[in-house]
Amino acid sequence: MQSRTLYQLLRLRIDVFVVEQHAAYADIDGRDAEPGALLVWAEDESGTVISTARVLREPGGMRIGRVATAPSARGRGIAAAIMRHSISLCGDAEILLDAQAQLTDWYAGFGFELAGGEYLEDGIPHFPMRRPAVGA
Repeated sequence: MQSRTLYQLLRLRIDVFVVEQHAAYADIDGRDAEPGALLVWAEDESGTVISTARVLREPGGMRIGRVATAPSARGRGIAAAIMRHSISLCGDAEILLDAQAQLTDWYAGFGFELAGGEYLEDGIPHFPMRRPAVGA
């Protein structure tokens, strides 16, 4: 990955989560550099990153997070393509994610189910969700 691409990925995540959603948190948390961590993204025709997600190894499974799409690219199915690709990278493993409350139905469309009660993260309601391992 080129440094320009990494910069754009991090910038998109900060623009969406920190600026747009007012969630002041340390986006650069060290997990992007973990062994096996994968960054997934889509670019527009000019090479600008417009959607991204992060796939991490977790004990007993995988985790998808930091799913973000630029406002100008929303509603075009790009985030869904990013999710499908991220899920494919997880193989047959159980997949965990933390969904903003308004997106639980969207994630359910990819086979995720609620895995606990609502909690607040940076003032935004979230639910833990899981996608069972294939064959479980």
